[in-house]
Amino acid sequence: MALRYPMAVGLNKGHKVTKNEVCGFPPYKRRATELLKVSKDKRALKFIKKRVGTHIRAKKMREELSNVLAAMRKAAAKKDGSPPRSQ
Repeated sequence: MALRYPMAVGLNKGHKVTKNEVCGFPPYKRRATELLKVSKDKRALKFIKKRVGTHIRAKKMREELSNVLAAMRKAAAKKDGSPPRSQ
């Protein structure tokens, strides 16, 4: 089996990986994040499980997407968090 990518060790094992920050998320991940935003964690898990196939992968992806949402909230709070005005 020939190498697909110069790095044959690590988590990616020779597969090219594109960052989500560059390309954005596929439609099913966007829908799952919308479900997570409105606190429908169980529905999001069921939806992701149907897309990716296994329960364990779905749990891992749900956790990953909720971490991304938390990071987005934190970045938005930092951006909007201007110091209070003094009068």
